[in-house]
Amino acid sequence: MNQLSTKERIIAEASRLFAKKGYGAVNVEEIAKAVGIKAPSLYKHFKGKREIFDAVVLEMTARYQKNMADIQLDGHDGDIDAPTFEEITQEQLEKIGEKLFAFFLHDEYAANFRKLLTIEQFQDSELAAMYTKQYVDEPLAYQGMLFSMLVQSGTMREADSQIMALHFYAPIHLLLSICDRHPERETESLKMLERHIRQFHSLYRTGVDGHE
Repeated sequence: MNQLSTKERIIAEASRLFAKKGYGAVNVEEIAKAVGIKAPSLYKHFKGKREIFDAVVLEMTARYQKNMADIQLDGHDGDIDAPTFEEITQEQLEKIGEKLFAFFLHDEYAANFRKLLTIEQFQDSELAAMYTKQYVDEPLAYQGMLFSMLVQSGTMREADSQIMALHFYAPIHLLLSICDRHPERETESLKMLERHIRQFHSLYRTGVDGHE
């Protein structure tokens, strides 16, 4: 296993500290101490805390993109992913849902970033806007486009694609927030996620329970 470079360790420790205490409560000296270096050494790699934060965001984004590529999805453009979902079965949809849920819950950067923005959303307007973009606007836009394309292709029954996106995404977001507060409820939440996806598929997919 490759050992992390000093720069990578700075990003990793900053991610953990931001998630635990919030962005505003963490200073550069504290990050350096967690890494085991002095602040002047940290400044050889980053100009300041904001640049470290930006590096955390880039790492989280890269991990998300790799995770989506692993399940052969774009994850940003619903138009690109629509053909994949035209052929997907309920069981395959459940597996994709479980893999994505596990990524957001257990990938250290994804989980820490979500916790950081949850903490800071009431203290920092910029991070509040980032929270809304990351966990509300972008997921709903992606899924709205995806469902719109599937309605047009006849794969899903005629319905308001934006409301369909809300129906699909909101329970998943809620279950993640439950697991953030109560990790012991992960098994329960995964079972609920499976039931949610199964019912969503039954309600909206054409050719299921008489839907045409």
